[in-house]
Amino acid sequence: MKLKLRIWRQADADAKGGMVAYELDEVSEDASFLEMLDVLNERLISEGEDPVAFDHDCREGICGACSLVIDGQPHGPQAATTTCQLHMRKYKDGDSIDVEPWRAGAFPVIKDLVVDRSAFDRIIQAGGYISAPTGTAPDAHAVPIPKQDADAAFSAAACIGCGACVAACPNGSGMLFMAAKVAHLGLTPQGQPERATRVLGMVAAHDEAGFGGCTNTGECSAACPKEIGLDVIGQLNRDFRKAAIRAA
Repeated sequence: MKLKLRIWRQADADAKGGMVAYELDEVSEDASFLEMLDVLNERLISEGEDPVAFDHDCREGICGACSLVIDGQPHGPQAATTTCQLHMRKYKDGDSIDVEPWRAGAFPVIKDLVVDRSAFDRIIQAGGYISAPTGTAPDAHAVPIPKQDADAAFSAAACIGCGACVAACPNGSGMLFMAAKVAHLGLTPQGQPERATRVLGMVAAHDEAGFGGCTNTGECSAACPKEIGLDVIGQLNRDFRKAAIRAA
């Protein structure tokens, strides 16, 4: 198939960026979106031009590295799908596609489609560590935990930290990411000793990094490739209020 691409190009963090048009022929419908960009980059390199910089790693939908806004939607038009797992059969011959980086104040552009997501790392670091000794993996029945809590913790732990929630949020909030990390530890017995300090530290790091506040628009959950629900934000809010009252 033939495609018309408009891709955000920006030489570095201080440069002024803009959309640049490209045309690509003979794109296989079986190719992933990132493989399509690889084909474009091979052509650009052969022509002596600078290839388009974009993040990628596992290309299996589990690492969270791929981070593209495609036609205004983080990760593209297919629900519950990362950019690397989006295939070109989703498009038709002659389609025009806009490709941009995550748009958020806390995620400054480094080059082209690559943004600095180290603010997420600082939130995780602020959460501290688990002091409860866990040793080797215990038998499934060794630690009593209600199935409802186990299922909720497992769902929250599916977060891959890609940042689509931030890119989709009109406020640039990282609340869904942070809440998923708080919930999956706060719902397990091993996460209890640091439960209060964890949520206080992570919320403070979130705000310090320049993320916006959550106003419950729900765009974050809709854009999440792992379908993390808004219930984790409710859990975070409850934990934060309890921890703040005890710390006062």
